Amino acid sequence: MDLYERIADLPVSVESVEFERRERETTKFTRATTVVSLRGDGETGVGEDVTYDADLHPIPDRDFGLDGEYAFGEFSRELADREFFPDADPDDHFRHYRRWAFESAALDLALRQADTDLGAELGREYDPVRFVASPPLGDPPSAAALDRFRERTPDVEFKLDADDGWTPDLVADLADAGVRVVDFKAHYEDSEVAGSADPDLYRRVVEAFPDAVLEDPAWTDGTRDALADARERVSWDYPITGVESVRDLPFEPEWLNVKPSRFGSVESLFETVEYCEQRGVRMYGGGQFELDAGRRQIQLLASLFYPDAPNDVAPGAYNDPDPSADLPPSPLSISDVRGFR
Repeated sequence: MDLYERIADLPVSVESVEFERRERETTKFTRATTVVSLRGDGETGVGEDVTYDADLHPIPDRDFGLDGEYAFGEFSRELADREFFPDADPDDHFRHYRRWAFESAALDLALRQADTDLGAELGREYDPVRFVASPPLGDPPSAAALDRFRERTPDVEFKLDADDGWTPDLVADLADAGVRVVDFKAHYEDSEVAGSADPDLYRRVVEAFPDAVLEDPAWTDGTRDALADARERVSWDYPITGVESVRDLPFEPEWLNVKPSRFGSVESLFETVEYCEQRGVRMYGGGQFELDAGRRQIQLLASLFYPDAPNDVAPGAYNDPDPSADLPPSPLSISDVRGFR
């Protein structure tokens, strides 16, 4: 039995849906999300919409016609036909994010109504989750920006976004800082987020971080040459939305960043996880600056599927502009699980 089949027939009873906006300052921007709560039979299932446009939060408080009795798989198919942006025309990523909020809430509700949890249904244990922190390096960028985290948790490791401000001196300063993942962010269309496609930068990074995973590089004649000796460390994030998107990559990957909300549906996520497990593709979890249940859910998935990887799922306190003095260290223990939380 595949992963999705283990939960697709779980009954779920939905009586109402509620939305609540969340907002918090983070190390990079003011984050807004919406918590989606599905209620039924005295239980509440929760998910989180991580759509990045703050003006699209909270979700309009409308009747989306979701009340009723379903198997979880049936509820998922119902979501595929719903228009959750009645007053906007967002890109497909945002549509996936919002659908994931409803799917994850419904999965949480179905599991709670059955008095069980995701690991029990999948036949998998919850292992401690190794995680990395992903702070900005400042403007101008500096390795000193990592000190506030190392002062609190000396063994902390990092996932860092590389850009054209990464001079040779900065790269040298970062070389011994515990960098596990370098993200080139070359596939983002937003100019405020998009990273570098400079082959010289890629060469410096490849040489300075011989063990780091190299995420989302541009794939051009110049960058292919720069990454030739590190191809087994190349990973992908932004393009990954399901099995077909993995097959469409320039080559069979050895690493993938799994961000559950990018997949839209639980079925697509689980199919991709199984595809990777069957082919020996190593996975690590990615986050979307979740502010509520969504963060705990991506940690739970990392615990079940890729606990020992450089997971970018650190507790939310790591995203605070002024991190507390008692940041929880890695690995993160997963306990007291009920439902999908």
